Amino acid sequence: MTDIVVVGSLNVDVVVPLDELPAPGQTVLSSADHSRAGGGKGANQAVAAARLGRSVAMVGAVGDDPEGQWLLSLLAAEGVDTAAVLCAPRPTGQAIVLVTADGDSTIAVSSGANMWLSPDHLRPYAGLIGDAAAVLLQQEIAAEVVAAAVAAARGLVVVNPAPARPIDAATLARVDVLVPNRGELAALAGAGSSVAAAGAGDVDDLAAMARSLGTRGPVVVTLGSDGALVVTADREHLVPAEQVDAVDATGAGDTFCAALADALLDGVSIDDAARWATRVAAVTVTRPGAMASVPRRAEVLAAR
Repeated sequence: MTDIVVVGSLNVDVVVPLDELPAPGQTVLSSADHSRAGGGKGANQAVAAARLGRSVAMVGAVGDDPEGQWLLSLLAAEGVDTAAVLCAPRPTGQAIVLVTADGDSTIAVSSGANMWLSPDHLRPYAGLIGDAAAVLLQQEIAAEVVAAAVAAARGLVVVNPAPARPIDAATLARVDVLVPNRGELAALAGAGSSVAAAGAGDVDDLAAMARSLGTRGPVVVTLGSDGALVVTADREHLVPAEQVDAVDATGAGDTFCAALADALLDGVSIDDAARWATRVAAVTVTRPGAMASVPRRAEVLAAR
């Protein structure tokens, strides 16, 4: 039995360093070289779980192109089973990341093969998904695919609702752990775009919104440098962030989700799982990049 099956996106991240972000209609030249890296929330979470020592299978799609083959080789090198990553008649997903030296960024994603994936494509892998100890999902694939994967899962279901979009009530009712950030939680709870953009309110507000969603298990709200908030039906618990010298927060949320699932499979409490996930994410933010910044279990333990 596979520990964790990740159903989600695979992207090539093209990072372009700039002195300033362009305004609409403006062309900005950069003397710095662009770089290419593996990405996509699904692939990032799969690699994170594998580096923590879990057996991991990836379900998703890439294009019949060199970028897709390169992504598959990256995952395979990490020990991720890619047999359920399909070859689509659309290009591999691409994320163009424009980033300044102070960390300000603008990201444009061409979903490509990720949005080609359909519930029909999951049917041959229903056994793989159903037998997994945990299934980890995000929202860079179609909502219908997320719903189908949740329905097929018999193990722990962990959903990271990023990017923010509505999730139907029947799917939410089958989610064991939901892991949104402040803005995603506000959007899911229907708090309005202005509230979501502002990052939601205080702990009481966050807890009330989390309880309104109808998940069958806890909601763990990631709060960046403020840590994480665990919300159950009858209580909330704030897990403080680890104090580190942060370099790049890219990928920290994906690492958090994978580490949370990892800890829950060990049978620890949701509070302890969030504490472990916070530790793993704290190591991630001390390194540049997304997938490349994900630590191995020994590195997290040594960082204490």
